[in-house]
Amino acid sequence: MSDCIFCKIINKEINSKIVYEDEYVVAFPDINPQAPVHLLIVPKEHIESPLDINEDNKDLVGHVYLVGKKLASQYGIDKKGYRIVSNCGDDGGQTVHHIHFHLLGGRFMTWPPG
Repeated sequence: MSDCIFCKIINKEINSKIVYEDEYVVAFPDINPQAPVHLLIVPKEHIESPLDINEDNKDLVGHVYLVGKKLASQYGIDKKGYRIVSNCGDDGGQTVHHIHFHLLGGRFMTWPPG
């Protein structure tokens, strides 16, 4: 997707402080952090939203959670707890239509979140 900001970050067309990268995902700080630790974990494959998860890409979601666990430990938020969130669609708060997962921690998370 030539106009997707996350694809441009993945392809290094836009500079970002990438804190993790492997063959499937990249992770970088959110530009509008909602917690002391707020990272985005973004699959390299352009998938529009959680509605587009299917049999061909379902293992990617599990991989994201393993990366989230690793980053939570690296950032010292694993012991007290953290949240991984993926927004779906406009009403769900999805502002970039490339599936991504917010890793949030470093403060107490309230409920309900919205």
